[in-house]
Amino acid sequence: TLGEAQSCRLLPAPRSGGDRDIPRAPERVPATLKSWLYRHCSSVQQRDRQAQKAGQLFSGLLAMNVVFLGSAFISSMIFNHVAITLADVWILLSILKVVCLCWIIYYLLGTSRQPHAVLYRDSHAGPVWIRGSLLLFGSFSVLLNVFQIGYSVIQIHCKSKVEIVFPSIEILFVSTQAFFLWHHSKDCIQVQHNLTRCGLMLTIATNLLLWLLAVTNDSIHMEIESQLREVEQRLAGNETNLCACPNTTTCKVFQKGYILLYPFNTEYCLICCSVLYVMWKNVGRRISHHHAPHIKPKFKLQGVVFGPLLGAAAVIIGICVFMMYQIQATGSAPNRQVFVMYYSYYIVLLPLMSVCAVVGTIIHAVEKRELDTLKNPTRSLDVILLMGAALGQIAMSYFSIVAIVATNPKDLLNSLILSYSVLLIFQYITQNIFIIDGLQREPFVAAIEARHRRVSVLELGQEFRRVSLSYMHSYSHLSWKRKALKEISFFLVLCNIILWIMPTFGAHPVFENGLEKSFYGYSTWFAIVNFGLPLGVFYRMHSVGGLLDVYVSA
Repeated sequence: TLGEAQSCRLLPAPRSGGDRDIPRAPERVPATLKSWLYRHCSSVQQRDRQAQKAGQLFSGLLAMNVVFLGSAFISSMIFNHVAITLADVWILLSILKVVCLCWIIYYLLGTSRQPHAVLYRDSHAGPVWIRGSLLLFGSFSVLLNVFQIGYSVIQIHCKSKVEIVFPSIEILFVSTQAFFLWHHSKDCIQVQHNLTRCGLMLTIATNLLLWLLAVTNDSIHMEIESQLREVEQRLAGNETNLCACPNTTTCKVFQKGYILLYPFNTEYCLICCSVLYVMWKNVGRRISHHHAPHIKPKFKLQGVVFGPLLGAAAVIIGICVFMMYQIQATGSAPNRQVFVMYYSYYIVLLPLMSVCAVVGTIIHAVEKRELDTLKNPTRSLDVILLMGAALGQIAMSYFSIVAIVATNPKDLLNSLILSYSVLLIFQYITQNIFIIDGLQREPFVAAIEARHRRVSVLELGQEFRRVSLSYMHSYSHLSWKRKALKEISFFLVLCNIILWIMPTFGAHPVFENGLEKSFYGYSTWFAIVNFGLPLGVFYRMHSVGGLLDVYVSA
């Protein structure tokens, strides 16, 4: 009750309350009331923690059941597309999206507008580049659905109405969700805890199912394209397919745009899941004011030269390699030379990235910045996503290593693929260590503020002057380390961007070179690629955000 809460504010709060940081009040408690208040307040706080755990458990179980149900529908569609069709999956997802839309609108117009609803905001949640990525990928997802609607309208004689209704609902869902996350990703909501947790978890489950469906459809497109390449060449000019795209520019634009923009939809769904999870962790969280940062680091390019130059060179060369690969890969069956060129680019770039990450980790170890020990759901999620997303590409690399060593490792192309796989594993590990170590360090401006705040409390002029001179000396002595961290971080940002672009827009040599496919069999290797490739793409994009955090904090 309100009276119980006001009484409990008179007592110093215990420090074992999870991620709830409750400020201590300066009032003195009478000795006669002290023991009763301690017992009373501890029971209130214990009931509050139990209610929080129960709400998290119930909302988590709700999301788990929805994900299992949707996964069963999608899997049934893949293995038995006669009993469960794509239209059935779309109907299920449309129902989920409508329910999520109702909750988001209720949150925007009802929950967030209640008195004392948002007393605290998590400064670490929803950084500007994450929200910018949401808007970017959300815009491309809307454009993807526009292309899908246009393509379905042209093919209306052999398309069902569901194929027009589903993308229309998707446009409304993506737009509303992007607006909601842009304005409320930092909220620590203090009212309607259970309803908000269930709404957030239901939205997370819906985005996961949309991601699973998008990955499945993209993979099916890759499978059909690779299997029927020779058949299409033999049957050129045969108009027996009633649903074939007419020979018009508009239909071709809609068809190619629909296929090209698929990866952006998968990335949008994964980003939304990560932001929504942080909001779910922040429900009911109270943040003390002395833990809020007074000075926020800002992104500046001042003093950074070699990182942008080397990174820009890597991006330009990578774009040239990617264009040459795409021209030869889409024109006919790709030859050995295009694979040699592609893997050679990776073999040159990956060791350079690994060396930079190792040097950055050494600088972190030598540097005197303290570790940030405060609980931070955003940072914990970043670490989990970095480690989990890296497993996809690492697993693919180990499968490739086994296939090459067991067949013919002395062949030129096989030796390049073997070197590429080994270097890729090492690069993932070193980069993860560098990013995670950097995320756990206090920003340099926060260290400056904390040091000056501690000195000002002393109110001793001589001590202030001595500590300030000592700190200025250490500032100038460590400046080269911070500069090196910024150069390394910026170089790795640009490298990860180009390594995200190449597989996102269709460069899939792990599936097209034929080595692993012939060793494991088409279906097995296709399932491995289907698991690892989307996670690898997401890892590159997510590591860009982590590296930008490391760059800013340095």
